[in-house]
Amino acid sequence: MDLNRIHSVRLNDGHFMPVLGFGTYAPKEIPKGKAGEATKVAIDVGFHYIDAAYLYQNEEEVGKAIQEKIADATVKREDIFYATKLWNSFRQPELVKPALERSLKKLQLDYVDLFIIHMPVSMKPGEELLPKDANGKIILDTVGIRCRSPSHWAALEKCKDAGLTKTTGVSNFNHKQLDMILNKPGLKYKPVCNQVECHPYLNQSKLLEFCKSKNIVLVAYSALASHRDSIWINKDILYVLEEPILKDIAKKHNRTPGQVALCYQLQQGVVVLAKSFNEKRIKENFQVFDFQLTPEDMKAIDSLNRNFRYATLEFAADHPYYPYSEEY
Repeated sequence: MDLNRIHSVRLNDGHFMPVLGFGTYAPKEIPKGKAGEATKVAIDVGFHYIDAAYLYQNEEEVGKAIQEKIADATVKREDIFYATKLWNSFRQPELVKPALERSLKKLQLDYVDLFIIHMPVSMKPGEELLPKDANGKIILDTVGIRCRSPSHWAALEKCKDAGLTKTTGVSNFNHKQLDMILNKPGLKYKPVCNQVECHPYLNQSKLLEFCKSKNIVLVAYSALASHRDSIWINKDILYVLEEPILKDIAKKHNRTPGQVALCYQLQQGVVVLAKSFNEKRIKENFQVFDFQLTPEDMKAIDSLNRNFRYATLEFAADHPYYPYSEEY
């Protein structure tokens, strides 16, 4: 398979990214092996963009799954677009490359296709995923992304120059934070993408317009708004997929509400991630290229927008780089 194909988008550095990806995040209570099993199913179904992160603590299992699918000739390494993320406690410039090398070792890969800053906020440097003080509050740090302190983004650029990643991007950044990088003196590589929460309740129309104007791809996570990890999300909030409008549109097209939600993103020019460890749903989530929503459908789904976030990152609300103080 050539990544330069109809279901891929060309990035601002010339590489190609599949427009539909498979997410590998799982709450603690789900065995890590499930991520590996689901990744193998996803690759068999046709997913070639695998989205992961150091935070997820399952890269060894996901990497093993990828190696098995390469070994049985289902895919070649160049068919896979693997993305990982720089966690908040490895944000000091001298920690960036070792953090990526650690992921590569777990994955048994020589390079990743995309290396992303997980959030604009940073935490106390060290091995703890969520370093906390005596009161149980997460300890934040202020390693910045300001243009007058360029070493942070420059450390990712060096990873690209070293061949450890094909390309670099960000996640959970607002438009002002993106501008800080874009306007950085001596910028060598622009971020190719900004991965953000995006679904019918939060369609990110203004951020999408901004990113398009800068030739940065918007990547949607929580596109189905289905996971309810209490560490990050309020479990009692309404499911997007229960919306009557989505159900009616799905019925009209003989599809599932999830397929409609994914198609909605694709037709807006958003790269979308779908996460499920259920084999039936993994297969359904890939079956979104053989139907189209009408302009009326799109308008109806647009009407559901309420700028509502499931993941508010409340632990970082007092951090100077908290991303959601801005409208977009």
